[in-house]
Amino acid sequence: MRALLLRLHVLDRVAIGLLTTGLLCVATGLLPKGSASDAMTRIAPLLAFLGTVIVLAELTSRAEVFDVVAARVARAGRGSYPVLFLLCVAFAAVTTIALNLDTTAVLLTPVMLALASRVGIAPVPLAMTTVWLANTASLLLPVSNLTNLLAANRVALSPLGLAGRMWAPQLAALAVTMACLWLFFWRRDRRGASVVDGSGLMHAVAVSGPGAARATDVRVDAADRYVPPAVHRPADAVLFRACALACGGFLIAILVADVPLWMASGTAALIAVAAFGLRQRSALRLSLVPWRLLVMVPGMFLVVETFDAHGLHHLLASAVGTDGGTLGLFRAAAVGGGLSNALNNLPVYLAGEAAVPVGNHDQLLALLIGTNAGPVITPWASLATLLWYERCHAYGVRVPVRRLMGTGAVLALCAVGAAVAALALTR
Repeated sequence: MRALLLRLHVLDRVAIGLLTTGLLCVATGLLPKGSASDAMTRIAPLLAFLGTVIVLAELTSRAEVFDVVAARVARAGRGSYPVLFLLCVAFAAVTTIALNLDTTAVLLTPVMLALASRVGIAPVPLAMTTVWLANTASLLLPVSNLTNLLAANRVALSPLGLAGRMWAPQLAALAVTMACLWLFFWRRDRRGASVVDGSGLMHAVAVSGPGAARATDVRVDAADRYVPPAVHRPADAVLFRACALACGGFLIAILVADVPLWMASGTAALIAVAAFGLRQRSALRLSLVPWRLLVMVPGMFLVVETFDAHGLHHLLASAVGTDGGTLGLFRAAAVGGGLSNALNNLPVYLAGEAAVPVGNHDQLLALLIGTNAGPVITPWASLATLLWYERCHAYGVRVPVRRLMGTGAVLALCAVGAAVAALALTR
C-alpha cells in the first residue's frame, strides 16, 4: 500500500488525504452528520458539473476542435510574439469575464496548450496565462465567478452596478497580471521551447497528449518571430462538428439561458459521448472521468465544514475585523487571499462573508478581491486552478510546483494590492 501511495502524484495523495480526513471527521463526530449531509447536498451539482465538463473537454480535444481554434489564434498573431501575447491575454480575460473562470480553465487551457507547439514556445507560458487570468480576470461581472454572484446579492448590486464598482480593481488586476506574465514567462529568454537541428533549422517542441500539433503544423523561423501555421484540418470532420456544436451549445446555454451549469455540461458531454460511440468507441474509457477532482472536492468541503463547526467563523471575524476604512479593505483582502491558498476560495468566501459586518460593502468587495485574484499560489486554491491542473496533466504538461507557487505569490501580492488600492481610490 505504501509503495502504491508513493507512486501516486502529489495531488492524488492530497485528494485521498482530504477525503479520508473528512470521512474521519464525520465518523468521529467532529463534524455532525447533518452538517456533512448539507455540505454534500450543496456540492452535488458542482460534482456533476466537474465530472461532465471534463469528459466534454477530453472528447472535444480528441476531436481536434481546440487545435483548429489554436491554429486560428496563431495565424491572427501574424508571427509576432508580442501581438500573440496580447491576443492570448484578451482571449483569456474576455472568456473569464463573459462566461466564467471554470469555463476558461476547462475549455481554454487545451486551446492554449495546442497553440504552444504551433508558435515555437514552451507550453508553460500559455498555461500560466490561462490559469492566472482565469482567477484575476474574474472580478467584473456576477457571471465571472460564483463568489461574485454571492457578493452582488449581499450588497444588492445589479450586474451593471457590480461592474461600475469593480471596473477599476479589474483593470488594476489585469495590468499587474500582464506585467507578471511577461516578466516571468513571455520574455524572449523565458518562453523557450524552440530548438535548432543540425541543418540550422529551428523547430518547436510539441506538446504531448491529445491535441498535440502535427509536424506539418509547426513552423518557426530563426528570428524572434514565428511563421503562422497552415489552417488545421481535423482528421474526422464528423467528430469535429459534433463536438464543436456540443461546446457551442454549452456556452450558449450558460450565457443566454437559465440552465444550471451541470445540466448544460451534462447534455453537451452526452452529445460528445454519443458521437464518439458511433465514430471512435475506443476513446470512451473510464480514465476520462476526473477521479482526482471527484475525490478531492468532497474531502475539501468536509474538512472546511469541520473547521467552520469548530470556530472558523469566529477566527475569520476576528481576522477580518470591522474596519470599513482603507486599512480594513487591505486586511479583508489579505485574509481572503491567504486563507484561499491554504484551503480553497469558495468555502473561505462563504465563511468570510458571514464575518464581514452587513453595512461594510467595500470591505466585502475587498474580501471578494482577495478570494478571486489571490488564489494563484497553491494548486487547490480555487476550483478553476484544480480544473486547469487536470487539463495540463492530461496534456503531459508539468508546471513545477515551486515555480507555480513562487511566481504566484508575487502575482497574488501585487494584483490583490493594486486591485484593493483601486477600490479604495474609487470609493
